[in-house]
Amino acid sequence: MVTIQVSNLIDFVAEVFSRSESSAEEARRIASYLTTANLTGHDSHGVIRVPLYVSWKKMGRVVPDQTVEVVVDTPSLAVVDGKFGYGQTVTPQAVRIGIEKCKKAGLAAIALRNAGHIGRVGDWAEMAAAEGLVSVHFVNAAGSLLVAPYGGVEKRLSTAPYCVGIPRKDQDPIVLDFATSVVAEGKVLVASRGGKKLPKGALVDADGTLSEDPAVLYGPHSAEGPRDHTKGTGAIRAFGEHKGSGLAFICELLGGALTGTGATSADRQFANGMLAIYVDPKVVDTSNFFDGEISRYVDFIRATKPISGVDAVLIPGDPEKKMRADRTRNGVPLPDDTWAAIVNTAREVGVSEVSIQRAVSQAVQ
Repeated sequence: MVTIQVSNLIDFVAEVFSRSESSAEEARRIASYLTTANLTGHDSHGVIRVPLYVSWKKMGRVVPDQTVEVVVDTPSLAVVDGKFGYGQTVTPQAVRIGIEKCKKAGLAAIALRNAGHIGRVGDWAEMAAAEGLVSVHFVNAAGSLLVAPYGGVEKRLSTAPYCVGIPRKDQDPIVLDFATSVVAEGKVLVASRGGKKLPKGALVDADGTLSEDPAVLYGPHSAEGPRDHTKGTGAIRAFGEHKGSGLAFICELLGGALTGTGATSADRQFANGMLAIYVDPKVVDTSNFFDGEISRYVDFIRATKPISGVDAVLIPGDPEKKMRADRTRNGVPLPDDTWAAIVNTAREVGVSEVSIQRAVSQAVQ
């Protein structure tokens, strides 16, 4: 395991993308969002994605420095085409449109289609919450068959994330952000590169056997080599049995079919679709009841007597807040296999050995 200080990791990853035809601004933006995912404990959406993003760029599946196209524009609704730009570039453009419309109308909906991998959806809920807005996000990933629906063993769904963000006065927002599968695909990727092991029964093989072995999803693979979920014989399982499977299905229809990205299919180019709904609580909450009631109910939930083996009952966002503080202070831990894959990619795009050694020399082993 290697642990790298936050600023050093952002600098290093930014150099990788600046040498992959992104502007300096975009490169640092991608690096910052990926590192933030690691900071919050969502390593599956963090810098482990660097090799995959760069490979997509080389194959023409993602376009640097893209500007979105607004194809439908009404006072409270827009359809925004990301034109396969990096998600960290086109998604904030779409969210900004939603924020501006919501502030004018009190309510807005944005259908984002054809975005590159948008990363941790909680980033976009936090962006809206920083402007005082509630947001709800239904997301899918076209071309990403990863998850077996309840009762099945074949890949038919993407990991179909769902996210809600709620602002709080003078406090961090409440953000619920999860894949509708037992684990996000990135967590299988992390496990395959020497990181945290998968929970028991997270995967299902073609014969119905439950498994925690990433080879079920990726097939045989080397430590530093690529991962291809089309090579495995099995799938990730939907969480919560029929309930999680049903929510994933709805994310495919709203985030995929309704936005124009398309519900996932093996013959589609990878793209995220997101239907986001924004609400201005100041317009709804004319008696200023909302924030005080949130505080009362948060305290009520946290005061719950914990079950044996649990230290405390938490609310959404508590684990991320604790992890962010720890990793900001102590650095971001990366498994050796993960770091080696990132370094290999850096060398491929022309990052110097001096830069690589600088990042390593400032790391804590």
